[in-house]
Amino acid sequence: MAQGFVRLGVNIDHVATVRNARGGRHPDPLRAAELALAAGADGITAHLREDRRHIGDADIDALSELCRTRGKPLNLEMAVTDEMLAIALAHRPHAACLVPERREEVTTEGGLDVARHHLVVAPVVRRLRDAGIRVSLFIDPDPVQVAVAEAIGAQVIELHTGAWCEAAREGAGQAELEALRRAASDGAGRGLEIHAGHGLDYETVGAVAALPEVRELNIGHFLIGEAIFTGLESAIRGMRERIDAARPLGSAS
Repeated sequence: MAQGFVRLGVNIDHVATVRNARGGRHPDPLRAAELALAAGADGITAHLREDRRHIGDADIDALSELCRTRGKPLNLEMAVTDEMLAIALAHRPHAACLVPERREEVTTEGGLDVARHHLVVAPVVRRLRDAGIRVSLFIDPDPVQVAVAEAIGAQVIELHTGAWCEAAREGAGQAELEALRRAASDGAGRGLEIHAGHGLDYETVGAVAALPEVRELNIGHFLIGEAIFTGLESAIRGMRERIDAARPLGSAS
């Protein structure tokens, strides 16, 4: 079995989705972030989309201050645009994860095609790195994408686990899991830190957490949904237990 500690980043976007459904201030994503950290989350993830459909600019202000105060990382998910680059450079989060974004999508539908768009992505990677921000690229588990991510200077790749999760729920998924395994091994061999996320729940997280190269999982939608029934602290602790079960005898590094 794989050894070593796997960090859990909790994405609190969909607390803001519920808030925005009626307007006003409740439920407050900042409170969710505070509860997540108290429950054992290793960091907070938030996606500031161009259309501001959930997390807003004021949320990023508040989350940045909270994470600085608590000494915990804020992972800002962002599109590769001048506007988002300026926001990242102003806030200086611990990490910025570059993701694809389409206005009409319900959620992120796949990885960023860094091979096709490397001429656009590479300068943003460089600007962020020069500002001391750790740069992650959210990509599909494809060997070409992994190689280009290394070539343009990313420090981290976050592997898109959506295809694995969908297939696993249908009783399949071996091909998708093998693709994740190969990409994780390839990326780590290239000196990249390996993260993973999208669509993970209690049933699917173990197989991904068990991949020995994976250092961090970012999970949001399932945890916020589960919190309706069990509370956020219980949902996060349940996820932490399943991750740790897949990586026994782990120690933080």
